[in-house]
Amino acid sequence: MPAPLAGLLVADFSRVLAGPLATMTLADLGATVVKVERPGAGDDTRSWGPPWTATSSAYFDGLNRSKYSLTLDLADPADRTAAGDLAARADVVIHNLRPAGMLSFGLDYDSVAAANPTVVYCTITGFGPSADLPGYDFLVQAVGGLMSITGSPGGEPTKAGVALVDVLTAKDATIGILAALNRRHSTGQGDHVQVNLLSSLLGSLVNQTSGYLATGTPPGRMGNRHPSIAPYETLRCADAPIAVACGNDRQFTRLCQELGTPHLATDPRFADNPSRVAHREALVTELERALATATAREWEQRLTTAGVPVGLIGDIGDAIARAESYGLDPLVPLPGPASPGGARAFQIRHPVTYSGASTEPPARPPALGEHTAAIRAWLARPPGTPLPHPAADSPPRRP
Repeated sequence: MPAPLAGLLVADFSRVLAGPLATMTLADLGATVVKVERPGAGDDTRSWGPPWTATSSAYFDGLNRSKYSLTLDLADPADRTAAGDLAARADVVIHNLRPAGMLSFGLDYDSVAAANPTVVYCTITGFGPSADLPGYDFLVQAVGGLMSITGSPGGEPTKAGVALVDVLTAKDATIGILAALNRRHSTGQGDHVQVNLLSSLLGSLVNQTSGYLATGTPPGRMGNRHPSIAPYETLRCADAPIAVACGNDRQFTRLCQELGTPHLATDPRFADNPSRVAHREALVTELERALATATAREWEQRLTTAGVPVGLIGDIGDAIARAESYGLDPLVPLPGPASPGGARAFQIRHPVTYSGASTEPPARPPALGEHTAAIRAWLARPPGTPLPHPAADSPPRRP
C-alpha cells in the first residue's frame, strides 16, 4: 500500500528542530520534502556536535532523513526566484524564519498564495507573529512555566532533558498541516497554519495549567512526584529507586498486598487517592520500609506480575532494549554504510503504524546541497513534472 502522503510536495525553509521534525514526519508518511539550506553552512544543526556522523552531526541526522537538500542564497535574486518557483509548486510550505524575513524575500504567505492558491503554508514562531522575537526551546521552557515545575523542591528550576517544546511544536505543526490538507481536499482552498512555541507549551501543561486556573496558585516543583496522585513517584528499594505509578485504588491495593502490608490499603490515611496525597510523607515512609527488603529489579518483576505499574529507571539504551523486548521494533536501518568501516546506521522508527497503509522506509539524511543541481533542473521543467520521494534502498536519487 502507498504511504499516506505519497505524491505531496513539501518546500521546507525551516531549520534547527521544530520545523525539520515536522517535515521529517511528513517525509516518513510519504511526502517528498525539499529542504532549502544556506550555501556553505546549511541548517544550524549540521554543526551541533559532537557526536558526529558520516553526514554531519547526529543532531542533524535525527531530524532530516528522507529529504532532498537544495542550497539557495535568498539574498540573491536568482536564488529567490528559484525559491519562489519551488513554493509555487509545493502542496506545503513550512518555515520558522522571522516573518519579516520571509516577507522581504517575497516568500510570505500572501505572496506564495497569490501564485499557489491551494498551498498549505505553515509558519512556526517562538511567540506568535506579533512578537518578532527569536524562539529557542530553552528560552521558552524558562518563560513558559515548564522550568518552574521541573526539578527538586527548593532546588533550581530545571529544563527538560530534551528540547521538549520544539518537539511538541513540531507535533502541533504536523497536526495543523494535516488538518489543512484535509480541508483542502474538501474545499479546494489552501490555508495559513500558524503555530508558536509558547502556545504549544501552554497547551501541553494540561493539568498544571488547569490547576492554576482553578486555584490561582502557580504549581511548584515536586521532583518525581505528581501533584494529584499518590503513590506516583520514585521510591527507594534496597539498591536503587523504582518508579511506581498507581493510578487508582485497585492498583494501590495490589501494591500493598504484594509488599506484605495489606493493612495500608484500609488505613484511613491511605484508603483513597485524596487521602494518600494528603498523607504522602507517611505513605512513602511505609512503602519504602517494605521496598527496602529487596532490590529494584526483584520488585519490578514481582509487582509487574501482580499488575502494579512499576519500572526501573533506565537510560536510552535500556529504553530501546525494552521496546525491542516488547516487539515494538524501534530501530530502522539507513541505507548504505555510515562510516568508512562499513558500520550500519540506525534511527528511531516513525512511531505510528497503519493497517491499510505504510510509511516510507527512510533514506539517509542528505549532504549539504547534494541535490541542488537536480532540483534546479526539475524546476526548469514544466509544472506538474513529478518529483519522487527519496529512494529508501540507496542514497536519495536525483530527480
